[in-house]
Amino acid sequence: MVADLREMQENQRVSEIRIDKHEFVSQYGRSLLGELSLEAGQNILDLGCGTGKLSGDLAAQGATVTGVDSSPEMVERARKNHPKLEFLVADATQLPYENTFDVIFSNAVFHWITDQNALLDSIFRALKPGGILLCEFGAERNTGHIFNAFQEEFNKLGQVFENPFYYPSPQEYSGLLLAHGFDIEFVRDFDRPTPLNDGADGLRNWLAQFYTASLTKLSVDNRDILFSRLEKCLKPLLWDGEKWIADYRRIQAKAKKPIDA
Repeated sequence: MVADLREMQENQRVSEIRIDKHEFVSQYGRSLLGELSLEAGQNILDLGCGTGKLSGDLAAQGATVTGVDSSPEMVERARKNHPKLEFLVADATQLPYENTFDVIFSNAVFHWITDQNALLDSIFRALKPGGILLCEFGAERNTGHIFNAFQEEFNKLGQVFENPFYYPSPQEYSGLLLAHGFDIEFVRDFDRPTPLNDGADGLRNWLAQFYTASLTKLSVDNRDILFSRLEKCLKPLLWDGEKWIADYRRIQAKAKKPIDA
């Protein structure tokens, strides 16, 4: 009974971390907005809107913004944060729109979506002719030190690690965009070492958000063992004495649906 209660409390803690602990995601997304030439009245879809922070930024510049996320919990939070905006729960690979948006903007979402062909077909349909896709997400070798260490230590605990992420190279993603009818303005990748919040607990909190599916397969005791082992092996690589620095690599893409499409 005590063990069950501890498990429930730990799972609740993981859920709360997923929403509240990673403000840097939207902060970095704001810099991407500078790639847009926004005009009042443009119809914009924030794809994977989360709690709606970037949706609010876009609306403040005069755009008509719709936010979409697959998480009902996130959409509920977004509606509370921005009651004047429209938010709905939807699958990014099956958007209920056709020739609707001037811009589809997405930050830190595409690496969670395994069916990229369905995703790009869905986005292409939802854009107006001449509409813009602007996105940023994890690039090839994103958080490579963490990823490799997690896989190794997770397997040592008798589990089979299943990679939940899609991290492409610019060449791979350029090929996908072209195959789905887009004209490319740019596709680029770059390093972005990213400080994690909460000092010594930063790595654990980050793992609780991004490796949730794997961690829920472990008992609370085995999670603690895993976290301790990861901190030990990653400390020489990612700890700066005060905080953890995740070895992020990002890919950004800006592409257009042809005007005659």
